[in-house]
Amino acid sequence: MQAEQVIEKILSDARTEAEKIKTEANQAEAAEQAKLTKELERYRQQTDELAAKAGEDRRERILAAARMAIAKEYLAEKTKILNKVFAGAQERLKAMSDDEYSRLMAGLMTQAVETGDEEVLVDTNENRIDQKFLKQLNRELGPGFKANLRLAEQRQDIGGGFILRRGKIKNNVSLEVLLAQARDALEVELAKELFAEKSE
Repeated sequence: MQAEQVIEKILSDARTEAEKIKTEANQAEAAEQAKLTKELERYRQQTDELAAKAGEDRRERILAAARMAIAKEYLAEKTKILNKVFAGAQERLKAMSDDEYSRLMAGLMTQAVETGDEEVLVDTNENRIDQKFLKQLNRELGPGFKANLRLAEQRQDIGGGFILRRGKIKNNVSLEVLLAQARDALEVELAKELFAEKSE
């Protein structure tokens, strides 16, 4: 074989080998590109999901904050209304006629009496719960009671109503306490209603 033919053979083999290497490189590059495209797609999906979740989380936080602000406003309004209602109730109780007040106190005292020999403490300015009132109530208490309610010598600033005392035991039935209890019960009811609305 002549030198030219040898060189031509070497060049031909080299070209064939180069084509083979180039084809393999192209295939490897295509495979790598496909893998990369797949990875990028997966990454894009994850990013979209994270962005959507972050958006949803932000939306939920905004909604929760808005709900809380509305609930606070709602509660403040209800508190204002309660203040007005109880201020009005207190005024109406003070403005009751002697007859109405006496009937109310007689009913409350009948419910509060435990033995019938309690002392009755009244407000410093009270003039409707007196000995005559207690004498009448003792007659009405009936069987099962000692019917010996008596007016205490000392008076307290309780703003209306009375306190029944037997030894160290006191049963406070002042109007202030009654209104406070009614208000507490109503506020608990309103709080339940408020949180029920919030959870819906």
